[in-house]
Amino acid sequence: MKLSKLITDFLEYLEVEKNASQKTIENYDHYLRRFLEFAKDIEPKEINLELVRKYRVFLARFVDPKTSLTLKKITQNYFVIALRAFLRYLAKNDIETLAAEKIELGETGPRPIKVLDQEQLDRLLNSPEISEIEGLRDKSILELLFSTGLRVSELTSLNRDQINFDRKEFGIIGKGGKERVVFISDSAAEWLERYFKERKDPYKPAFIRYAGGEDPSRDGEKMRLSVRTIQRIVDKYI
Repeated sequence: MKLSKLITDFLEYLEVEKNASQKTIENYDHYLRRFLEFAKDIEPKEINLELVRKYRVFLARFVDPKTSLTLKKITQNYFVIALRAFLRYLAKNDIETLAAEKIELGETGPRPIKVLDQEQLDRLLNSPEISEIEGLRDKSILELLFSTGLRVSELTSLNRDQINFDRKEFGIIGKGGKERVVFISDSAAEWLERYFKERKDPYKPAFIRYAGGEDPSRDGEKMRLSVRTIQRIVDKYI
């Protein structure tokens, strides 16, 4: 089966099975059509590391016709993230192709602190690969951090049973031992609910790791993400 048909199948999978937003589907369509434009309508088994290397060179040299500028490193990574999500979908459906894990994101280097405009924020929030449970987790983390202003340490300590989805709020004990109520945006609440429904574990922490061994205890404290891990997750997309 050719890439063009499989990309269409993947986009329909995101829409029907993963209930992805129209904006997310449009982004994946844009990023994957660029790969199709480069690689042509080949068989998925023809995708290899050498082809991906040449594609990344193509992205690095690509000049946006609207701005006459080359793509930023972070933008190039968006295209690679979409490709990895597509490859994971193919592997999940037993279609022979390159393993997504073999493709690493490029280093973007240190960046000055800046305020994101709405378009940039939307692009950031749509970066995680929501076809996998880790992507849903990352999407929920980003939505929660950017809509509430939570400290990362406060987010790591959050448990699933603390969140009241009817009222879209939860209570936390913040810096200095002060208790406060945090209100969740509609979007953050939606993605948190989707992530929790996708999870099959009994663990209490709102956000858990998926690498390494499982925690034999019921509370899952050993599965809880650390502050540093969440910082790495955020850094991966910014």
